[in-house]
Order: sequence, then C-alpha cells, then structure tokens
Amino acid sequence: MAEPGFNPCAVIPVYDHERPLPGVVGQLRRASLPCLLVDDGSNATCAAVIDELAQQPNIHLLRLPSNQGKGGAVMAGLREAARLGYSHALQVDADGQHDLSTLDQFIAAARAHPQTLVCGYPQYDASVPKSRLYARYLTHVWVWINCLSLQIRDSMCGFRIYPLPATLDLLDTVKLGRRMDFDTEILVRMAWREQPMHWLPTRVHYPADGLSHFRLWHDNLLISGMHARLFFGMLLRAPRILWRRLVA
Repeated sequence: MAEPGFNPCAVIPVYDHERPLPGVVGQLRRASLPCLLVDDGSNATCAAVIDELAQQPNIHLLRLPSNQGKGGAVMAGLREAARLGYSHALQVDADGQHDLSTLDQFIAAARAHPQTLVCGYPQYDASVPKSRLYARYLTHVWVWINCLSLQIRDSMCGFRIYPLPATLDLLDTVKLGRRMDFDTEILVRMAWREQPMHWLPTRVHYPADGLSHFRLWHDNLLISGMHARLFFGMLLRAPRILWRRLVA
C-alpha cells in the first residue's frame, strides 16, 4: 500500500523491444511497482507482447499513434501517470540495460524526499562501447557549463524518479526535445529552476544483442543543437543564477 501522497509507478517507453521488455516488467512487478507501458509506434510483434503484458494486474498501456521519439514517449507517459493518480514516475528503459537490483534504494530516496528528483548515474561494465563512453564526457562538460555547476553527475542516464507535479509544471511551460536530447535537456532546465536532485549509482550493461535506436549523425546533431540553445539560455539566466548562489 502506497503512503499518502507518495504513489509511484514506472514509465517505460517501448519501441520494438519485444525481447527484453517482459524481463524488465517482471523485475518491476516483483518490486510491487505498477508499470505504464508507452507503445511508441512499435512493430506488430512488439505490440502483441505489450498487449499481453498489459493484461496483468497494475500494468497500464498508453499507445501512441506514431513514433514520437524517446522524449516524446516519456513526456506522454509522465502526463498519463499523473492522470492515473500517481505522484512519482520512475523512467526506465525497455532494453534491459539498467540493473534494477537497487530499485528499492531509489524508491526509498524518493519516499524520504518526495520533492526531489532522484537520478541514477551509470556504473558501466566492460560491455559499454568505448565510443559512447568517451562521447558522454563532451555532454558532461556542456551540461556543467550550461548549469554553471557540477551538480548534474550524468544527464544521459534514463533511470530516474520524477516528482510529477514539478515535472509537469516544466513540461507545461517549456518545449523540450522529443528524442535523444530529452534526458539531458530536462535535467538542465530543472536545475535552472533549482529543482532538488539526489544521485545514486546504477549499474548499466549493454547486451551483445541489444537494440539501440540512437542514430549517430541525426541524434548527435539534435544534441549539439540542444547544447547551443541551452548555452544561450544560460547566458540570459547567468546573472540570476550567480546572484542566487551569492546570497544563499
């Protein structure tokens, strides 16, 4: 039974992840966490798997009419989770990369500090592609510049628990990137709003037969454009950000 005012669920954006998805959902159900599956225009095989999973207790389904991208699917899922009466939403990928053995720690942190955004920062094993590992550091540097702070340990890890009221207030105010740029942009913009954040390590494994929807050139261009927009946004906000820190 959820505590009054704290009623979490998991939001899982799904796009052709029919193989790993049942295992991810199974782990979340064993942790007694309701799941909202966001079908982001999956193929017929994956849609059938999603439909079967949605027959289980405490499994909700939101089917989007066409592929919206990871960010679009997550945002739709967060809004649906709030509509269903949940107070917090765990964003977790459907590809099985995230180790869910520490899920209880994330839930406990969110329960203890319900206004806080609880974020995972990855602990990679040897399966991580080196190109991805090194490329992340460029985004880290840009995020630190755009926040004028080192508070965001890793903006690209899509394993985090959002407090829905504060998150939806941002979504209702700002137009965010709808694809692979989403995870980073929402954290920077929440940092600008002085959103409390708490960081916990999470192990990440890249399965040898894993499916990635990251499009090298297209998504890197999107991410570069996002960093540029955030940089100019930071310049406009810099006096206020620095003043707040001076008087804190």
